Amino acid sequence: MSDSGEDRRTEARERALGLLYEAEAKGVAVAEILRGLPVPPDALAVTLAEGVAANQERIDELLTRYLRNWSLQRIAVVDRLVLSIASFELLGRPEVPVAVVIDEAVELAKRYSTDESPGFVNGVLSSVAREVRA
Repeated sequence: MSDSGEDRRTEARERALGLLYEAEAKGVAVAEILRGLPVPPDALAVTLAEGVAANQERIDELLTRYLRNWSLQRIAVVDRLVLSIASFELLGRPEVPVAVVIDEAVELAKRYSTDESPGFVNGVLSSVAREVRA
């Protein structure tokens, strides 16, 4: 059973996914989405969403290296965003264990994407983690 801190972090990752998805759907920066919110989201959600935005080029390069026979443009938007959040955590939040990052990403994929997505997300992130957390 998880504690409320773990639940809060899970909710923050879920909120970050929503913020990134909204920014992409509207074709605007994450910062613009954040400025327009009546109530600011959890600090971790902001850290994750802004972290992905600030490091998008590095994250895209990293993911592209491990997408076997796929391009970033061809994978589902939700999968790409889940992979981006987790990649940012692997790169920029070394205090979070690799297993936690991957497990949380797989859970987001289970909840919001296709039946094949959890395995896909797990495989890509395992490769990313081997590189960035060696």
